[in-house]
Amino acid sequence: MDSLSQTQRERLAYIEFRLYFLGKVGRGDLKERFGVAPAGATRDFALYKELAPGNVVFDNSSKMYVFQDGFNPIFQHIPERVLTALSQGFGDGINPVVGSLIPCEMQGTLNNIKMECLAPITRAIHMGEAVRIQYYSSTSGASEREIVPFSLATDGLRWHTRAFDRKRPRFADFVISRIDQAVTINDSLPEKHELSEQDFQWNRIVELDLVPHPDCKYPELVKRDYQMQDGILHLKLRAAMAGYVLRQWRVDCSQEHIKGKDDEAFRLWLKDPLSLYGVESAVFAPGYQPPKSLS
Repeated sequence: MDSLSQTQRERLAYIEFRLYFLGKVGRGDLKERFGVAPAGATRDFALYKELAPGNVVFDNSSKMYVFQDGFNPIFQHIPERVLTALSQGFGDGINPVVGSLIPCEMQGTLNNIKMECLAPITRAIHMGEAVRIQYYSSTSGASEREIVPFSLATDGLRWHTRAFDRKRPRFADFVISRIDQAVTINDSLPEKHELSEQDFQWNRIVELDLVPHPDCKYPELVKRDYQMQDGILHLKLRAAMAGYVLRQWRVDCSQEHIKGKDDEAFRLWLKDPLSLYGVESAVFAPGYQPPKSLS
C-alpha cells in the first residue's frame, strides 16, 4: 500500500467503499467518479483483488465485482464520512458523484451560510489574520466587528467560529449565518492576547458522565444507543462547546433531573451537574443552575 500513489489509493478506497456499503462495483463506477479509461479500471480492480483477495469476486452475469463473504476492509471508513457519502454522494474531484447512493431521507440544514462570508473566515483561520465583519446579535443588532478567528465549531445544527472579539474585548462564538459581510484584514496580525492559546474556555477540557435519565422507561435501550460502558457515557469536551453539545443532545443537566419528568425527549442525564461549574457555555445546558453555595 505504501508504494501506491495517492490517486491509486483513492481509487482503491472507492472500490472498497462501494463493495462494503453497496455490495457491488463496476468499471463504469470508476469512470464516473475518476474519469478512468476501461483498461485503467481493469488494472485497479486487479490490484485491489491482489491486495484483498477475500473481499471481492467477479460476477459474470452482471459483469460487476461483488461483495464476498468474509470481507475484511483494508481501508479505514469513518462513520460520519460514510453516511455523508451515502446520503449526499461524493462532491469532490473533477467528476463528482452527486446525490444519494441509496434511498435516504435527510432534512437540509436550517442554518444557511453564505460562501462569501465563510471563505474569508476560513482563510483568516488558516493564514492567521483578522477579519472585519458585519454581525447581527440579539443584544446589539447589526454592528461592525473586528475578530480574530481560530477555529470553526458546530453544535450539530449551527456553524460558528470561535474568535477573539476586539470590540468587547474577549473570546466569543460568532454564528456564521449571522455574518452579513466579511473582509480579511491583511495588515493586522493578531496580538498575543488574541491567540487561541489565551482562550481559557476553549483550552479547558471538562469531563462529563452521562447516564440514562432516571425517568426513562427503557434505560437499557439508551445504554445500547449510546454504547455506554457500565451504564455511563464519558465525554471530554471543550468548555466553550460543552453547553451547545448538551443542548443539542437534550441532556437534562438539572440537579433533580426535572427536565425529563414530563418530556421523553430527555433520554440522558448529567450525573454530576457540578462538573459544569465555571463553564461559560453551561448557560445553554438544559436545566443547569450554578450551585448556590459557589455562585
